Amino acid sequence: MAIQSPIWRSPVTSSDRVLLEIQRAIVEGDIPAGSKISEPELARRFSVSRAPLREALARLERCHLIERTPNAGARVVTLSLAGLLSLYQLREELEGLACRLAAENMDDAEVAKLSALLEAHLASQRVREGESYYQEEGDLDFHYRIILGSKNSYLINILCDELYFLVRMYRVQLGMNGPRVSRAFDEHKAIINAIANRDGELADLLMRRHIGASRKNIELKLLNAGS
Repeated sequence: MAIQSPIWRSPVTSSDRVLLEIQRAIVEGDIPAGSKISEPELARRFSVSRAPLREALARLERCHLIERTPNAGARVVTLSLAGLLSLYQLREELEGLACRLAAENMDDAEVAKLSALLEAHLASQRVREGESYYQEEGDLDFHYRIILGSKNSYLINILCDELYFLVRMYRVQLGMNGPRVSRAFDEHKAIINAIANRDGELADLLMRRHIGASRKNIELKLLNAGS
C-alpha cells in the first residue's frame, strides 16, 4: 500500500492556506501559547474570511493546538508539565513502534536517504557546538521520515497528522538548543544504524530512550521557566 504524506504539505483551499499559516505561527510561538483566540483579529492578520478561518480553527482543535473551554472561548494550548508528560508517554510508545517497523519495512534506498538527511543537518547547523538543531517540518524532519518509513497508515495518521504539530510546538519552543543538541544528533545516528542493520528491537529501544531524554530536557526548561 502506498503511503501518502499528510494533506497539510500541499495547501489547496483558503482553509488549507490559513491552517498552515496559523499552525506555523502557533508552533513557533508567534501566536503565544495560552493566548486567547480572536477570530476578527486572525481574519485581519491572515487576510481570510470568517468561514475558511473557522474551518481552519476546527482543524487546529483536532490536532490539539487549540482548546475550547465552556463560557471562555478558544485558546492556544498551554505548554505544561502535565501536557508534556502525557504527550511524550504516548510518543515514546508509538514512535518506538514506528522505529521497529521502519527497521522492517524501509528499503535500502530509504535508509540511505534518511542517513543523508542527518548528514545534511550536521553540515548546515551548529550541532556539534551545541548551539542549534532545528528541523524543518515534514520530509526534512528525521522523526517524520521514520514514521512514514513504518508503512503503517494508522501510526502515520496519529503521529503525522493528529499529534505532529503539538509535538513540534514543544520541540521548537523548548527543545532544539542547549547542551542536549549534540547528544540528540548522536542518538539519531545510532537509531539509523539500528534501522540499517534491521534490528527492530534495538531501534525501538533507542527511540524510546531518545524521546525520554528529550522529555527530561524540555521538563527542565519548563521548570526553570516557572521558577
